[in-house]
Amino acid sequence: MSFTQSLLKIGELATGQDLTIPIFSYECESATAPSVYIQANVHGAEVQGNAVIYQLMKLLEQYTVCGNITLVPLANPLGINQKSGEFTLGRFDPITGVNWNREYLDHGIDVAAWYQAHDSLSDADLIVQYRAMLVEGCYTRLNNEWGITTGHQQAVNLQVMAHQADIVLDLHTGPKSCKHLYCPEYDAKAASFFSIPYTLYIPNDFGGAMDESIFYPWWQLTEHMQSAGRDLKVPVSAFTLELGSQENINLEDALVDAKGILAYLSDRGVIEQKLVPATMKRYACYLKDYKKYHSPLGGMVEYLAEVGEPLKLGEPLVNILRLDLYDTDKALTPLSLNQDCVPILHFASASVYQGTELYKVMTNVFEI
Repeated sequence: MSFTQSLLKIGELATGQDLTIPIFSYECESATAPSVYIQANVHGAEVQGNAVIYQLMKLLEQYTVCGNITLVPLANPLGINQKSGEFTLGRFDPITGVNWNREYLDHGIDVAAWYQAHDSLSDADLIVQYRAMLVEGCYTRLNNEWGITTGHQQAVNLQVMAHQADIVLDLHTGPKSCKHLYCPEYDAKAASFFSIPYTLYIPNDFGGAMDESIFYPWWQLTEHMQSAGRDLKVPVSAFTLELGSQENINLEDALVDAKGILAYLSDRGVIEQKLVPATMKRYACYLKDYKKYHSPLGGMVEYLAEVGEPLKLGEPLVNILRLDLYDTDKALTPLSLNQDCVPILHFASASVYQGTELYKVMTNVFEI
């Protein structure tokens, strides 16, 4: 197999040049499996997903592919090029201040009214019509007579491609982070295929992220249909894969994650060959049990709790150093949590304001 490369225009710069992103596509002559859309680097510093896409492309050359695949590395050229000295600042749209991964369209569908108008359709035709409505909604938004923001335009162009796929993977990293997966509750079994030790099960809500923008409208539809006495399995799968820490490329580790993605695609029939997921312990919690810990004071931080390693109640999380309080008992303040948890990520900087989000931790963790 081989990929076809093209460029998609997603905007224009102030100097008039087109703003484009590279697209790698593979189309089967006769697709028999779900279609796949994978994007990476929506946040400028989160570059590891590009390495995973590279390794995935190399691996796919060895297999028989049964479904159409679209790969979008470097999905946010504005964010990737938003540099300050040696650091990449591309987490927030510099024009609006909005998180680049919260720019996607919430369709706001009146599911009851739509289903009432289409309930005579077969399941297959209903899926086709609903998908077409979602894509058309994106194009309508892009062509709004009042215009839309630069970041929203970029995001909705990506969303158009994602809505046309059956499987959507959005590749991210954290600041200082272990690997973890955001997985909708209805698709919980999928977490056992990826090479990722920790999973967050997320509910049917829309918070602006890519994965939610894809599964949320379908989950809404199927829940309404069930209340009306008709069962339909959610026909799309969408996940966010957090692949470690930002500002870092590791090709060997990327190969591990590419193989995990292939194991999932194998289970879904996208590749003909049967691949076995990596043998590893996997743990999860529900999103409501994923807690943020904010610093109770400002100062210099010694991060003590290792991400991805269980932390017992009362064990040290951080030390806060305050040199302005030298020679007092407040010069060094240890902080801990009052329950067992697994630290998943922590703030990137060693200097913090009071109220800075120091850690995100999983609580009420269970093995899957």
